[in-house]
Amino acid sequence: MSLLAGRDEIRLVIANREELLSGDMVKGRRIVLDIVDETLRQVDYYNIIKRTASTNNGVFKIGDVELDLDKFTNIYLVGGGKNVSFMAQALEEILGDRIKSGVIVEKKGSSPRQTRIPIILGGHPLPDEDSVRGALEIVRTARLAGDRDLLIVCVSGGWTALASAPPKGISLQEFRETYELLLRSGMTLTQMNTVRYHLSQLGKGKVPVLTDRATVLGLIASDEVGGRPWGPTVPDPCYFADALRVLRQFDLLSLVPATVREYLEAGDVQEETPKPDDYVRRRVKVRNIVIADNATMCEAANRAASKLGLSSHILTTTFEGEAKHVGTVVASVANEISRFSRPFQSPCVVIAGGETTVTITGEVGEGGRNQELALSAALSIPNDSKVTIASIGTDGTDGPTDIAGALVDGTTMRRAADAQIDVLRELKKHNSSFVLRKLRDAIFTHDTGTNLMDLVVIYVESPPKAEDSREHGRESC
Repeated sequence: MSLLAGRDEIRLVIANREELLSGDMVKGRRIVLDIVDETLRQVDYYNIIKRTASTNNGVFKIGDVELDLDKFTNIYLVGGGKNVSFMAQALEEILGDRIKSGVIVEKKGSSPRQTRIPIILGGHPLPDEDSVRGALEIVRTARLAGDRDLLIVCVSGGWTALASAPPKGISLQEFRETYELLLRSGMTLTQMNTVRYHLSQLGKGKVPVLTDRATVLGLIASDEVGGRPWGPTVPDPCYFADALRVLRQFDLLSLVPATVREYLEAGDVQEETPKPDDYVRRRVKVRNIVIADNATMCEAANRAASKLGLSSHILTTTFEGEAKHVGTVVASVANEISRFSRPFQSPCVVIAGGETTVTITGEVGEGGRNQELALSAALSIPNDSKVTIASIGTDGTDGPTDIAGALVDGTTMRRAADAQIDVLRELKKHNSSFVLRKLRDAIFTHDTGTNLMDLVVIYVESPPKAEDSREHGRESC
């Protein structure tokens, strides 16, 4: 049972909690899992919308936006991204029968919340036929909205694959090949989206210009580092030339399908993503609200740690880079606290958020960025030190696996050695899932209801009083 769960609290998000608590260092593991569980409950999209949105006397309020619903003939609701049905369900409860129609596109294999409007399950991280079908249905719905209508657009991370249709002349297979090259390249999410936005009929900023001067409200769960608004209701400052520049930077321009390269090089102005000036010229009526971002999540984790009576610190909400390198840095922060009580005094919790990348080269196993981060951190944690680290994808999946992330501590490397697992070799093959399944350190979740990038929680317990901190650590050979 979670230390944070009240007597009536039954929804624990982590599915294999008891397994993760079955070994040594139970105290640190329990604290970290309690913080992760409480955080994910707090940033569940349904809960966020219900906390921040309301109707009173026909006025819909959310954030700093107030809309007189009686001024609209129809309300349409569309959405795309992981767990976006949690937003839609809350909005249906608030707005009721005022919603005329719409469509939601969510990830295949997920368990979406029940909504009155239809839900299409698309492919992720690679778009599939249903992603295209969902995207075209959003296009159709947006075109129904006229100047006396309201179009609400719910946006969550994953939109660019889940609700995506290639331009004319590019096949779905060529579309998928391009996406796969981008995913394996090690580029940041921002760089990847610069290309993907220019290859989709629902690229950045395109939804409002599809309507017939409708009022558009974008409700955005930001998965951009820094919490910036993004997606199909936000004008795009980048051009076809920027997409080409990214492909050249990563030596991909000669590798993408010829149709993709030719489309980007043609740079048809009619196909360009809308710019801020285009919104002004077209008199686009759009309001965008970031309902939550990675900082929202890290702040929730900070509060959860404080509920446990622990000193807690947010290290960063903007980490990026190779997962294995970030993992090493995370471990070094924990080790510094454990050995020298700096920059924070133990016992304490340290929280970090952002999103790493994994550059795929050579032999490829099964894994994900959070698993690789955690396992890389384990390599640098001294044996039996009182350090526990969790890294988790907040949508409940990590890479192409059903694992959400991993929980490692000062026993991880010893247990790997006992099991005759060469962790470094498996990491070089990007085969972190194999190791974590064997060690029972993989984290599995029920539906999280959110997708706010990645969360890292570090717990450093105070060392025994008699221990000389200067001698604490793994012996070197």
